Amino acid sequence: RARRAAENHPPTRAQEVLSLGFAIVVVALSIAPTLNLLSGQQVMNASFDRLHLVNTYGAFGTVGRERNEIIFEGSNDGVVWRAYEFPFKPGDPMRRPGFVAPYQPRLDWAIWFAAMSSPNQYPWTLHIIWKLLHNDPGMLSLLANNPFPEKPPRFIRAQLYRYKFASPGNAAGAWWNRELIGPWLPPISVDDGIWAETRRAFGWAK
Repeated sequence: RARRAAENHPPTRAQEVLSLGFAIVVVALSIAPTLNLLSGQQVMNASFDRLHLVNTYGAFGTVGRERNEIIFEGSNDGVVWRAYEFPFKPGDPMRRPGFVAPYQPRLDWAIWFAAMSSPNQYPWTLHIIWKLLHNDPGMLSLLANNPFPEKPPRFIRAQLYRYKFASPGNAAGAWWNRELIGPWLPPISVDDGIWAETRRAFGWAK
């Protein structure tokens, strides 16, 4: 149909002139955004002309050299803790970073944003903990491991770490260097009083 339409209704001379003129205007207006893209001081989400024809968009203008990450851990005694690994986000410093593109690991990505704030701003992280306390198959299918395959742990906590890439060829063979910032969520058990209010607020059956 497109081919027939092109054959039966070829563009007029006026349409060709208008299209060429528009292309020239877009190219000319794209010079400033392109120079901004190559600049070390990028301006994001900005317009470069009064008509807002050609603009810049992006959540991040630069890639940081360090990042905070939430690590969920489980324990049966409150002393020995085992970490849950996610498929793509940083966790075990010895584990090589995953190749993401063009796949978008939404949960890994969302937890990174949660690490920039507090649990009060991201209450859905409590749902993760509730599911881990029950070895929920759906939740575990989103993880890279299950450190408690026999039965769910008694406690789950969330620790906040600061990650940096390790130097190439380091003696330990690590991909990341990390330091503990502190607890992001304290240890929570199934019997914790927080769940009664949380389940009512979110309408969780389980």
